Amino acid sequence: MPAQEKIRVLIVDDIAETRENIRRMLQFDAAIEVVGAARTGREAIEQAQQNKPDVIIMDINMPDMDGITATQEVKRKLPYVQVVILSVQGDPSYMRRAMLAGARDFLTKPPMIDELTDAIRRAGVLAHEERKKAAQAFPAAPVEGSPAAAAHPAFQGRVIAVYSPKGGTGCTTIATNLAVALKADDNQVALIDANLQYGDVAVFLNEQGKNTVLDLTLRADELDPEIVQEVMVTHRPSGIDILAAPPRPEMADKVSAEQFSKLIEYLRRIYAYIVIDTATFLTDVVQSALDISDLIILVTTQDIPSIKNANLFLSLADAVGWKRDRILFVMNRYDKKIAITPERVGESLRQPMAAAIPLDEKIVGGAVNRGIPFMVDNKAQPVAKTIQSLTDTIRERIIKLESSDGAAVVKK
Repeated sequence: MPAQEKIRVLIVDDIAETRENIRRMLQFDAAIEVVGAARTGREAIEQAQQNKPDVIIMDINMPDMDGITATQEVKRKLPYVQVVILSVQGDPSYMRRAMLAGARDFLTKPPMIDELTDAIRRAGVLAHEERKKAAQAFPAAPVEGSPAAAAHPAFQGRVIAVYSPKGGTGCTTIATNLAVALKADDNQVALIDANLQYGDVAVFLNEQGKNTVLDLTLRADELDPEIVQEVMVTHRPSGIDILAAPPRPEMADKVSAEQFSKLIEYLRRIYAYIVIDTATFLTDVVQSALDISDLIILVTTQDIPSIKNANLFLSLADAVGWKRDRILFVMNRYDKKIAITPERVGESLRQPMAAAIPLDEKIVGGAVNRGIPFMVDNKAQPVAKTIQSLTDTIRERIIKLESSDGAAVVKK
């Protein structure tokens, strides 16, 4: 970390004497600059947005909003900010909750000066690194068509749409767990619910009542990094960012295909992977999602109506120019006791089966009811191993498509 790059610190504690003691402890460290102090969790969130600190020293027990809740909110709005929790409680359960909320470190009160400054320095280095990553992800966009634009093309993430022409095949289960698996390599991953009338992404991740796709599509022509960071909701157990469907079915009409496409193209500049969960009916928005995607995960099950509809979709794909090498055919809820095998279906539809996800009602159903994808805490199960294998296939297919196109972005 360059010597001139000081670590900006915000102190949060409901006791004035404690705030002052911490400030005095830090004032003699030339690498640290105290940029503010707050008395409550809500003040901490407000000051974090105003002062843009690198590190927040956060008390865990405060009257209006506890430090863990405040940490979650700060990390949602300002992901690069690192939080060091202070507590009189040395209870491991407190520490675990703090880390799940996104805290960088956990110290017991009163901290020793060396212990505190060391924690701040470690967190500061990470905060500066995260700021630099954000700056690279959000470069100042040059004027379209200018030499600068040609010389410095914007970062382009990959878009993966999960689609089935038959309802009830498990698209949302696959989309949510696939997003978690793609996040495992510390990539920035967004999960978007394009089933605008009856989307279940928020339910599957226990994030109901939060921001929705409407909050960004209605501002599709004025998006900037701060707007995106404020609206996207981070699912803490997995680390993925999500954008849920509107809260009521009639609100789906407020989103146009053009707005949705603009949103996804903008998010490409931020996220390494964007996973889109789609509706069965081919609305304008769903068609735009399929058209803009680098890969389409086509989902079927072993029942004849589902296979029949998959065949119809593949014929449609041929007609509209969606190349077959962009489509990964997946059989979900595969039961070996049923005679209809993935191999037979793939041969019949002239589309090789990329994965057969085994039937596991206990693991999958339990994950949905808990709002925690099984790729978070049940990775050893066969169903999770198949999702991981599918994730590896996706990466390989993207590399292959990029190589064949001779570009860093897959062109349709």
